[in-house]
Amino acid sequence: MASQINITGRNAMLDNLGTLCVYMALYTDIGGTTEVTGGSYARQSITWASASNGSKSISNTPLFQVPAGVTVRSVGFLTALTNGTQHAIDDVVAETFAGDGTYTVASATISLT
Repeated sequence: MASQINITGRNAMLDNLGTLCVYMALYTDIGGTTEVTGGSYARQSITWASASNGSKSISNTPLFQVPAGVTVRSVGFLTALTNGTQHAIDDVVAETFAGDGTYTVASATISLT
């Protein structure tokens, strides 16, 4: 017998995931395997709102320093400032930085359907 997870269960899983994924990273590839490096780039801490209706959104606005010559193609949700485990990834519209610049994540949501 296979059981379907209801909204209450999905929200609980997402809230637990939010306690694990407390950092966001930028990646130069689709799928998030090559993290941005160089310049003043660093992973940024994230905070989460409570899960609702099977979705969970960040409640802060991470701001990244991006070195010249980098193209950002995805963002990831990780457990640590360095190394750690990536639990989610989202491909974004590619943005190329001709010079040093900033990349702001205005909103991000994870969901279970």
